[in-house]
Amino acid sequence: MGLMDELHERSLRDPEGFWAEAAKEIDWVKPWDKVLDDSRAPNFYRWFAGAECNTCYNAVDRHVENGRGEQAAIIYDSPITGKKRTLTYAELQDKVARCAGMLRANGVGKGDRVIIYMPMVPQAAVAMLACARLGAVHSVVFGGFAANELATRVKDCSPKAIITATCGIEPGRIVAYQPMIDGALDLAPGIVQKVIVLKREGADWDMRPGRDVDWKEGMEAAAPAECVPVAATDPLYILYTSGTTGEPKGVVRDNGGHMVALKWSMKNIYNIDPGEVFWAASDVGWVVGHSYIIYAPLLHGATTIMFEGKPVGTPDAGVFWRVIAEHKVVTLFTAPTAFRAIKKEDPNGSLIGDYDMSHFRALFLAGERCDPDTLHWSEEKLSVPVVDHWWQTETGWPIVANCLGIEQLPIKAGSPTKPVPGYDVQILDEGCHEMPRGEMGAISIKLPLPPSCLPTLWNADKRWVDSYLVDYPGYYKTGDAGYMDEDGYLFVMSRTDDIINVAGHRLSTGAMEEILASHPDVAECAVIGVADPLKGQLPLGFLVLKAGVDRSDDEIVKEAVRMVREKIGPVAAFKTAAVVKRLPKTRSGKILRATMVKIADSEEYKMPATIDDPAILDEIEESLHEVGYASK
Repeated sequence: MGLMDELHERSLRDPEGFWAEAAKEIDWVKPWDKVLDDSRAPNFYRWFAGAECNTCYNAVDRHVENGRGEQAAIIYDSPITGKKRTLTYAELQDKVARCAGMLRANGVGKGDRVIIYMPMVPQAAVAMLACARLGAVHSVVFGGFAANELATRVKDCSPKAIITATCGIEPGRIVAYQPMIDGALDLAPGIVQKVIVLKREGADWDMRPGRDVDWKEGMEAAAPAECVPVAATDPLYILYTSGTTGEPKGVVRDNGGHMVALKWSMKNIYNIDPGEVFWAASDVGWVVGHSYIIYAPLLHGATTIMFEGKPVGTPDAGVFWRVIAEHKVVTLFTAPTAFRAIKKEDPNGSLIGDYDMSHFRALFLAGERCDPDTLHWSEEKLSVPVVDHWWQTETGWPIVANCLGIEQLPIKAGSPTKPVPGYDVQILDEGCHEMPRGEMGAISIKLPLPPSCLPTLWNADKRWVDSYLVDYPGYYKTGDAGYMDEDGYLFVMSRTDDIINVAGHRLSTGAMEEILASHPDVAECAVIGVADPLKGQLPLGFLVLKAGVDRSDDEIVKEAVRMVREKIGPVAAFKTAAVVKRLPKTRSGKILRATMVKIADSEEYKMPATIDDPAILDEIEESLHEVGYASK
């Protein structure tokens, strides 16, 4: 048994001992009465019950007290505006204390909610940490979200204040935020008392007397606030994730368990030491931004990067390598979709040679399935371990990973490796029985979930149980399907609803995508199941080609169809694929497959709030029409 297996086995045999030991890395105001409170089992569990702590103190103040004050805490790099700046831990402490004072002066206290609607600027991190400092509960909403989506979140969590900016800046366009904020507050009146506005070049703000507060003026006038002790089981933040009913679900994160798991993960999973530079190329609006741009690196005393840019086009497909070289990044964490975009623009990776990457030692990918082709391309071009790992908004940190800080296991393309200590991952059939190795089923996690995973949904205990715990009693339903091989490696094949039923055969669209992605001319792809009167469902492929391909679309489609039929067999009934310029995605890089299905089946659909560019859906409809779907 290797080190990883030993540690995993111990974490399941003695979870309280395991996590009590990990908790020594956190500074507590008051120790816990109980490591794991199971008094409300089988559905509700709490970690470090009775303990008191403050997340901001652990992420900022203690590092200043322990001699890290002059070390860089946050490096802001914005190729979009051309601005760069570094905040040391001491500077961060000053700004966060002042921001907390500004919030307090505007009526925000312990337990109050604050919505943060910001672009990728350091002030977004300052605002999050300031809420944590006061014991207020932040809910970050991606800057630029539509007014009605923002309004549903305002109604659900009743924030006292919103912290925002005048605009977000995208390549080639300015997104003014005031129309969205004003629109949302018209739809959800009488809840928000103050709107704190960071003024940025590019858009003005019509200040509403009595409601709006200028960030700069408020910061200058504020008396710095101290850290407020909160219960370990009190909420730190609410992060909304799209629900199947269309109503967003407010994932709750606590203070104590969250800190313990995230601090543990920085060394054990990502192999980062305090003082090193870690970069999660995501956005603070997503869970990756919460966990690995802000909280985990700062809890660990590392340096984190806030990057306001895109993997391509700001200015080219070499910007990631420029940031890594310039700021001495040792480990990058991003979505496979970012690497597919880079691979599409620079298929030979020729821009990598322009930069000194000698200190760079690992790439972590998560967010979408990482196809083996992208994995191999990244390994070959970067000559470092490329780790696909898997987790969810709900868990807040990795469920399955190659834990580089414990023991680097052999990489198997298509697998995020093995369950992380703390997680008892099992593959179940509909009757809640474990499936034999190699057979596909519902990926489930035996309760209790480890620290940092959601204890419930905001003001919705019943919905928490109904959404996640009813289908497999005693287990958390991940909503993903896959299998475990003989070595205990997990293969996540698709969302449970991406398993399509072709004439009684249950087939994974993820397995088909893996084959299509291996075609030398394909940059990225998606497969969906479309309604068919004869077979129930049929698979339909979408192919985005690499830059500079000079062969006919028909030729490539024929080859792609043949590859799927050869590898999965005629049972897949894979006959049709459309070549498209781009795929519709959320801003975090997830492909909007469910929306594509509705278009193909000529059903009505709601424009997804998280879509990066709505114009893509018209292009998809056009392409589908050409291959005989999506009636006009």
